[in-house]
Amino acid sequence: MSGDDQVFRPGSVPPLPPPPARPPTVGPPPPGAALRAVAAWLLNLTGLGLGYALTGRWFRAVLCWGATAVLLLVALPADPGGVATGPAVGYVVVVVAAAVDGARIARRTAVGGSWRPVVAAGAGLVLLAVPAGGVVFYGSAQDEAVEQMLLDRLGGSDRTVRDASGRTFDSARADYRSALAVYRDLGEEHAGSRAGKLVPERLNAYYEAVAAPYRQGRHCEAVAPLTYLRTVPESIDPKLLGDLAGWPDGPLATSLYACGVSKLGNSAVGSPGGELAELLRTFPGSAQARKVGPAVSEKISEQARAVSGSSPCSATETLRGLRASVASMPETSVSARAGEADRGIENGAYACGVDQFKNKQFTEAQQTLTEFTTTYRKDKRRARARDIAIAAEIAGDRPAAGKRLPPTGRPSGSRMELVISNDAPSGVEILYTGPVTGRVTLKACGSCKRYGTEVSGSMLACKAGGRSYPKVRLRLPEGEYHFLYKHGTGASANVDSYSSGSRIKYGYTYTSCTYVVESPYGLGLPSPTEPVSLTPAGSSR
Repeated sequence: MSGDDQVFRPGSVPPLPPPPARPPTVGPPPPGAALRAVAAWLLNLTGLGLGYALTGRWFRAVLCWGATAVLLLVALPADPGGVATGPAVGYVVVVVAAAVDGARIARRTAVGGSWRPVVAAGAGLVLLAVPAGGVVFYGSAQDEAVEQMLLDRLGGSDRTVRDASGRTFDSARADYRSALAVYRDLGEEHAGSRAGKLVPERLNAYYEAVAAPYRQGRHCEAVAPLTYLRTVPESIDPKLLGDLAGWPDGPLATSLYACGVSKLGNSAVGSPGGELAELLRTFPGSAQARKVGPAVSEKISEQARAVSGSSPCSATETLRGLRASVASMPETSVSARAGEADRGIENGAYACGVDQFKNKQFTEAQQTLTEFTTTYRKDKRRARARDIAIAAEIAGDRPAAGKRLPPTGRPSGSRMELVISNDAPSGVEILYTGPVTGRVTLKACGSCKRYGTEVSGSMLACKAGGRSYPKVRLRLPEGEYHFLYKHGTGASANVDSYSSGSRIKYGYTYTSCTYVVESPYGLGLPSPTEPVSLTPAGSSR
């Protein structure tokens, strides 16, 4: 018999076999299985893997801890958008699977001490507060993240408004609109948030920034931003604006009036009177609109006085622009005042022509005063304006004729006769200025022809026997005269200053003959060197 063989005596108890390494998979579970399963299920449902720790399954417990750690890394810090759906759903699946698996294992695994399953079940119930509290904490953190995000958006819009307020409205318009869109979203869609509750205060600052030109007295610059502010209630809840909704009306009316008055008659600043017309259309019953008529009359009177000053041409142009802008006003009580400028314009046109003559602007003076004589036929200064226009036209070709204005009165004393004949196939207009000023016209000489050379013209002009030349007789006082001969073709003959015969002397009669020399260019025009003679015909002494 070997040493391992044991001999059992009758009546002795055989030794117990060693316990199995794993719980039996078949047969009834150890006592208390239901309580153990519930305890493990609750403990694993906390996400801490404590159900596996209860049954000694440490590797599985570590896997649960890892899954929870991954979730925390993904979820923290809290984001306004929350945890992504994939990780959240995956973690719930892992926790539920661990709870079910832990309950299955605990059901067939005995735990030392009958009190342990009871304590574990109680602890499981208590520890369920951990994930529940975590969800509540995370929700609160997420809400705070959302609040901070909304506050950041609010702060960004505030900075946009501050930056835009330092630029012109046209360049800042887009930024103002984008900031308003953020305020609208916060105030309407997130009214209960901390940022949403700050929107009314921010809108006050917004209106102050946009209307800064008005507060600084720059009324023309203020018109566009104030007009924009009137449209804001169309794009945001008026309840958020409160009294701001109607605030721009008064400042806009004030700016339209102040800007419009400053532009009256000033063509250099764009559309004169445009702001006043807009004021009358938009706020017809306002106090500012009632001041437009008196302001227009005052401006007209001011400019009418200015035409007698040192710059009559500029003042007259301003008065014309003022009249045009006033006539276009939509309110008849204002537009009817345009006629108040007519007398000033008439006076200004005359004064402008005289001033141009004095400043040696002879072409401009001729045009201005010719228009005056055509437009104002009943004006007592019409004859005087005609004389100055004639002198200006002569001076345009001979500056010596513009040394001084033509005399205003008719000189007394004897007058000498000047007979001017026309030996040209075209009519001629003769302008003269000196002690008296005027113009005469000679018809064309139908049987006359152009002379081939200057020499033949000077020798033969007005000397053909039996030919009747068109002629005119002038009776002129003694003095120095300047003439301008204008042929029917529109070309001008030379003006002869008559250095030896330019003065009409007492006791003589004078004759002059005009003729045309063939152009050296073959164009049939008066020669640019055509001579005009003025010769004494005899003496009355």
